[in-house]
Order: sequence, then structure tokens, then C-alpha cells
Amino acid sequence: MTQTAMSREQVRDIDRRAIEEYGLPGIVLMENAGRGTAELIMELGIGGRVVICAGRGNNGGDGYVIARHLINHGYDAEVWLFCDPSTLRGDAAVNYQVLRAAAWEGRVLGDAIEVEQLQAELAEVDWIVDALLGTGTQGELRPPFPEVIRAINESPANVLAVDLPSGMDCDSGQPLGDCVVADDTATFVAPKLGFQTPGAETFTGTVHVIDIGVPRCMLGTAR
Repeated sequence: MTQTAMSREQVRDIDRRAIEEYGLPGIVLMENAGRGTAELIMELGIGGRVVICAGRGNNGGDGYVIARHLINHGYDAEVWLFCDPSTLRGDAAVNYQVLRAAAWEGRVLGDAIEVEQLQAELAEVDWIVDALLGTGTQGELRPPFPEVIRAINESPANVLAVDLPSGMDCDSGQPLGDCVVADDTATFVAPKLGFQTPGAETFTGTVHVIDIGVPRCMLGTAR
């Protein structure tokens, strides 16, 4: 696929057109994104427990898919959900319910977190998957995300960001206050515009582009 960087609006346009014009259901795109990211983590090497830190949106939905595929491959993986599950919608809600129906290993932490306990537990894992916030994030981060991001950054674990590091502005590449510092970023379809900003690599680490099944012919026509 093309390596041309895309803006927030171009990413949204690709998703919308894939669904509306090409008939690709959004849940298929999410499945491809999550499975591709799980395969990447396995290729990078897993030596212990994997914790997927998930938020409310589709970024969190990708995280639920990642967890399912890692568990299916025999890895010790679980989701920590930093929102009220009743607020989940659409494809993210579907994939959350799949995990629940399969007797998932996970926790609902909501927004009332014990920071010191969170830091201590994240210090004991092999991989942290950052599936908190996606490309649509703008403006000041709301609790509990600054606290969770700081706990992730203090952990010695390997960190992989889903699509982009939580707390990074997709277009500018600038941190919106606290920002996840990842070792690797699994980004979907194409690198994000902000990744080109000098210093952005401090947060993204190595960027891996994941094919989510969008027809190649679309990529030259993103608005």
C-alpha cells in the first residue's frame, strides 16, 4: 500500500468511502486492523503477559480484536477498559461483547483509577498495547487518560501504539499534553501526517503500516 501520509480528514474519508461506496462493513475493517496488529506483536516477540489498555472509541475496539487473536494463539492477554462499557457503541461494542461472551480475561477500570496500583501492575507486564485514543483526538485530554498515559510511560514494558500514540495530534504530530511514548506503532492504511513532524518519532517509535483490506484504488483518491 501507499506510504503517503494521511491527515485526520483523509483517514475518515477512506473509512467512510470503504463502507459506503465499496460495501466493506466497518466491523470487517476493524477485524483486519486488530488481527494485523496482533500478528505484528507476535512477530516482534512476546515473552510474557500482554495488557491492552482500551478506551471507548474504535481504537479501543481494535484493542478488543487484538486481545481475541492473541488469546486464540495461546498468549496471556487481557483488556483493561478505561471507560464505562455501557458507553460503547457500534463495532467497538460488538467486539467487546464477543470478548465477554468468550469469558474474557479483563478488567473494567472506568475513570476511577488508583494511579500507584496501576503503575505497579503495568511494571510487571511484557507488552502494553495502547488502544486508548485514536486519530480523532483533539484538545486537552480528559481524566483518566493523562494518568493512564503517565503510568504506561513509567513502565519498563514494551509499548505498542494502535494507529498512533494516545495523546498525539494526528495532523500536527504534537503531544496534547501527556502522550504515550511507544516502541512501535501499528498504523492503519498509511502513516499519519503528524508522523512527519520532527521529533514525532520520539513518541511513535518504529512505524509499521497495517493493511486493513481497503482497495488499493482508493488510496490515490483520498480527499
